[in-house]
Amino acid sequence: MKKCIITVVGKDKVGIIAGVCQYLSDISVNILNISQTIVEGYFNMMMIVDVTNSTKEIAVVVNEMEELGKTIGVDIHCQREDIFEKMHRL
Repeated sequence: MKKCIITVVGKDKVGIIAGVCQYLSDISVNILNISQTIVEGYFNMMMIVDVTNSTKEIAVVVNEMEELGKTIGVDIHCQREDIFEKMHRL
């Protein structure tokens, strides 16, 4: 299984989760875990996804998710799980 960590941050508005989930569904990426909170009008979501069956290469997904974020007015970052863990190790 190949996993990625996706983070989404920005001002809360209707359709953020729907937009991200629709994109992932369209490219056959499975959501394994999702957590989201809204604090004083700011939206924060973290997802763990399985990209094993993705119809697109990871580099393409990363770029397209950043573009999707610009379109819906949030910052979206996607990283492979191994890179994420190495960057956040104490």
